[in-house]
Amino acid sequence: MALINKIRERSGIAVVVIAASLILFIVGGDILGSQALFGNNQNVGEIAGETISYKDFQLKLDQARQAFEAQSGRAATEPEQQSLREQVWNQYIIDYAYKKEYDALGLKVSSDELVDMVQGNNVSPAVQQSFTNPQTGVFDKTQVISYLKNLKNLPVEQQQAWQNFEKSLAEDRLRQKYENLLRVGSYVTRAEAEKEYQAQTAKASLRYLYVPYYSVVDTTIKVTDSQLQDYLAKHKDEYKGFDSRTIQYVTFPIIATKEDSVEMYNKIKELARGLATATSDSTYARVNSDVPTKLYWSYSDMPDQLKSAVKSFIPGSVNGPYREGNTYFIYKYGGTKIDTAYTARASHILIRTQGTSDSAKAEARTKAADLLKQLQGGANFEQLATANSADPGSAQRGGDLGFFSEGAMVKPFNDAVFAMSGTGLIGRLIESDFGFHIIKVTEPKTNVLYKIAAIGKTMTPSQATRDAIYAKADQFSIESKSKAAFDENVKKDKGLLVQTANRIPESASNVNTIQNAREIVRWAFNDDTKTDQVSPVFETDEQYVVAILTGKSSKDSPSINDFRDELTLKVRNEVKAEQITKKLSGIQGGTLEAIAQKYGAGALVEAANEISLATGFLTSAGLDPIALGKGFGLKAGKKSKVFTGENGVFIMEKVSDTPAPAIADYSMYKANLQSKNLQASYLLNEAIRENAKVVDNRAKFF
Repeated sequence: MALINKIRERSGIAVVVIAASLILFIVGGDILGSQALFGNNQNVGEIAGETISYKDFQLKLDQARQAFEAQSGRAATEPEQQSLREQVWNQYIIDYAYKKEYDALGLKVSSDELVDMVQGNNVSPAVQQSFTNPQTGVFDKTQVISYLKNLKNLPVEQQQAWQNFEKSLAEDRLRQKYENLLRVGSYVTRAEAEKEYQAQTAKASLRYLYVPYYSVVDTTIKVTDSQLQDYLAKHKDEYKGFDSRTIQYVTFPIIATKEDSVEMYNKIKELARGLATATSDSTYARVNSDVPTKLYWSYSDMPDQLKSAVKSFIPGSVNGPYREGNTYFIYKYGGTKIDTAYTARASHILIRTQGTSDSAKAEARTKAADLLKQLQGGANFEQLATANSADPGSAQRGGDLGFFSEGAMVKPFNDAVFAMSGTGLIGRLIESDFGFHIIKVTEPKTNVLYKIAAIGKTMTPSQATRDAIYAKADQFSIESKSKAAFDENVKKDKGLLVQTANRIPESASNVNTIQNAREIVRWAFNDDTKTDQVSPVFETDEQYVVAILTGKSSKDSPSINDFRDELTLKVRNEVKAEQITKKLSGIQGGTLEAIAQKYGAGALVEAANEISLATGFLTSAGLDPIALGKGFGLKAGKKSKVFTGENGVFIMEKVSDTPAPAIADYSMYKANLQSKNLQASYLLNEAIRENAKVVDNRAKFF
């Protein structure tokens, strides 16, 4: 019951639930811990009174990493490692927090039940998905039985994977049972259903005077820290503290210099001489290139610069360098040969059929024929494609599909393009399953392959350049011993720009746009790092970073600085409400229009006719439940006193009532409320975490 109450307390929060995994392998991996820094006896966290040691957590990570590598055949990337850490942590929550709830209720999945889920009469959708014939799309139970019979003969890794899969099936079934208990334990009374019916069906026509907060200029309201502190103390349940850090930082990009460019030029010349005399062009190119290249190129494979130049190449010549971004290419041309496959380039305008009827098809054909006629009369293909084509990808490029190989397109399209010997507009409509195509061949078909040995060298800063930039960043760090010194040194160097990262959580991997910034985050959260302390030099993503810690927040002691903007808005509106109320209270006599005229600028008089309490919307004030409640609570012909709504100050007047007709059956409204109350799948995870008093220290280790 305590847990259900927690769910009800949090019923306004949408929380994503941890679903039990229904895949054979967990994605991700991580072998990078902080054992050397923290030791084996440190705890990664605590869940439902159970401590999770670093050693145990790392063991599960290693096992999952090994499973990932066995399936993928490669090492996990950093994002995959991060995903794995989350998956393993979520499994701990299931094992400790959820299991305690299940055990308390006596929930279990029996062996017979699991067999039924795998190969019985009620096979799990996850099993069905894994054993569906890809050709027929039909689930085949005999495949499951055959697989299980042969399971003991499979590698140990696959046997373990199946055990993990069955475990996830059982966990998911337990979760379903648990949620079903919550559903049947929730009840809506007849009185609640009747109240819901009245809120949706009863109507009222209202008139109101509304003075919005924004009518008072913000700069005229001075808000003090003392006021913010008082507001925070009164609403402490609304503002939960959390651990975060705020930093300012400057970056020193590691970019190549003129000297690096000269060195690259000399290197390219040396490679060109070597390529010219190499006995094996392809081997020499492969060994010396920074980027993968190939020996035979179709025209469609070539970068634009090479396409423009290749026709002037002489067999045996070395050509270049040609620049693409930061990479420089040289090419040794070895002549051509004929391939079995053709390539071509074309543009098209696609007119789709809107529906399956004959009339819809005829309409599409007529439109396409009209466009073709315009093109034959000299209209611009690119403009018509952009304005009319139903293929959004190519339409943005004026219909251009780029180069493609024979057989890559649907057959009618393919046949039309490769039947053409040159370039130009195809003089008839081409119909395919996608609709009607108007096609323009822009590069003729060709099956010529060019033998080109290519070497690509990427311009990178030399070690001397990196050292010089590091020395500059290090000098900045050494000379910036305080916030004042930090700011002063930034002013001296016109090339530096101070950036701010607000309220960084301890688990963050990035700092604003800086990727892989865990070292910066861990420095900021280190107990020895003090406010206004300047960091050493960090290297991240081809730049050096020097940071200064400018703020801390704690979950145990929230401060006004943690929520300054939100609190300032609330307090400022309270002051505005007091000013507006005081002014209105002295001029309440007469009609709403008369009061508004006496009040002056900012006062609005509006009407809301035949609205319901549940869905009522006020023209300028929007959805203001306080104002709606006050208005519906009045008797017809009566006017309220001045009161404060959510977005301003009001005087409400009820013009008329339209009561809800009496009905005998409220079952529909009861069901609607029941459905709203049963959003357990969204609230359950947060409630269980709160009940389990989860302590997550992973950020100190990873």
